This record gives sequence, C-alpha cells and structure tokens, in this order.
Amino acid sequence: QMQLVESGGGLVQVGGSLRLSCAASRGTFSTHAMGWFRQAPAKEREFVAAVRRSSGTTYYADSVKGRFTISRDNANNTVYLQIDSLKSVDTAVYYCAASSAYSSTNSYYARPQAYNYWGQGTQVTVSS
Repeated sequence: QMQLVESGGGLVQVGGSLRLSCAASRGTFSTHAMGWFRQAPAKEREFVAAVRRSSGTTYYADSVKGRFTISRDNANNTVYLQIDSLKSVDTAVYYCAASSAYSSTNSYYARPQAYNYWGQGTQVTVSS
C-alpha cells in the first residue's frame, strides 16, 4: 500500500508563501494521479488541486487559481503544492492523496472518493 507523508506546513503571515511536499513510498508513484485537499476547522474537506499521472495536466479549485501551483517529480516520488499570497481563509490541514483510477474528466479528481491513499496532513496557519 502506498504511504504518503506531507511536510512543509507552518505558521505564516498573510501574503506569505509556503511550499508543501508529499513524499510517496511503497507504490508506483508515476501511475497515480495526485491531489491536494484541505480541511478547515468545522468544515468539510475540500479539493484544492490535482495533477494527472502521465500528462502532468493540472486542475485547480476556483478559489485557489492563480495562487496555488501543484507539481510532481516522478523521479523522487514527490508532489508539491506551492502556495502564494496566503490568506486567512487558507488556514487548514492540508492533505495529499493518490488515485490509481483513470478518468478523462479533470473534475473527477476533485472528488475525495477518487483517491485510494491519503496522508496524515500538515497544518497551515495564516496569521493576520
């Protein structure tokens, strides 16, 4: 079973930047689409971004377009989430996830049900 470990979270001021990393092990990373989700206190988990396994095509939630960038490094089994221009509303636990499923529709990867494996999460706190 694939294991995912997130890192890079922390406390940052409004307008700052963070780069989250998610390292995968015990699986074939390159055959999985990868996604990032987040969950704020008292809110449901929400989709942030995804990157396809082969084409590297990316897909973002409207709320983060232009500020978040997802990328993957198949040689190092790692997916990244660059977060710029942080806002207070970005405060949440950020989770990475891996999906072995294939869909021709990008929006498929916005669903938590599309993912087989999840990391434990990393906390991002944005202070004003």
